[in-house]
Amino acid sequence: MTVLVTGAAGFIGSHLVDRYLERGERVIGVDNFLTGSRANLERACANPSFILVNQDARTLNVAHLDAAAARFGLPELILHCASPASPVDYAQLPLETLSVNSAGTRACLEMAAAVGARFLFTSTSETYGDPLQHPQRETYWGNVNPVGPRSCYDEAKRFGEALTIAYHRKHRLDARIVRIFNTYGPRMRPNDGRVVPNFIAQALAGEPLTLYGDGSQTRSFCYVSDLVTGIIAAAASEQSRGEVINLGNPDERTIADFAKAVSRAVGVPLRTINEPMPVDDPTRRCPDISKARSLLDWEPIVSLDEGLRLTIDYFRIAA
Repeated sequence: MTVLVTGAAGFIGSHLVDRYLERGERVIGVDNFLTGSRANLERACANPSFILVNQDARTLNVAHLDAAAARFGLPELILHCASPASPVDYAQLPLETLSVNSAGTRACLEMAAAVGARFLFTSTSETYGDPLQHPQRETYWGNVNPVGPRSCYDEAKRFGEALTIAYHRKHRLDARIVRIFNTYGPRMRPNDGRVVPNFIAQALAGEPLTLYGDGSQTRSFCYVSDLVTGIIAAAASEQSRGEVINLGNPDERTIADFAKAVSRAVGVPLRTINEPMPVDDPTRRCPDISKARSLLDWEPIVSLDEGLRLTIDYFRIAA
């Protein structure tokens, strides 16, 4: 099978590329390196079953794949993962974030329709906003501020979902959506502004860990290998066609407790400082994964202690 991954040089995209290559598939990676890193694809680029196309997903079309298609054939599966995905990124790149999840999603959907490929859109738990339902189920419509500082990401992903389902309904496209909850692991950027790299970088530097508010807000942390397994299962499943599926770890933790876990894993005393809560930062975030369990037979298996050990090892080497 030939698989096309947009955002191939990103954190999650590059892990998907590697896993598909390990499975013996042919992979076309698409990235314009706005936030992705070529280093993430170092292993993939040494594999003859991988081709990298330096192209913006917003203007992607079949003609850009001529060289890749001559070797591998046209894609049979398209995974649209391209998007800035951290608060730092989408604060600096709001228009790019909006357009890659709107125009970029449509370009990828048009390609899927043109070549008869299956399609998967990687959405986000941010579509739930600061949720009033807990844990969050796929049937929940969310509590999103459409003009807040995070809206360029939240609303862009919500629009991308609507566009994907519209193509599924109007053109009978074999499409599905996964909503990704907080994911961590090797290849995260130390300065991307998310809590995992922030805490690990601070702990390794012997600095106090920054808690926003009193640290009572919650998150649920899924190790990247578990997430990739879930995405691949959703892409392969006939039952996921036309469905929206949460992928994340239901092990809910307060940020204060997570700070303790990181300090313990790094081997330093816990020291914290407190800063004001960012505007519209969700107070609780935890997925209901009943649907993933029933449709995909999927749930996370990597413990937080093991995932943190692997991630910290990566940060030690990358520093």
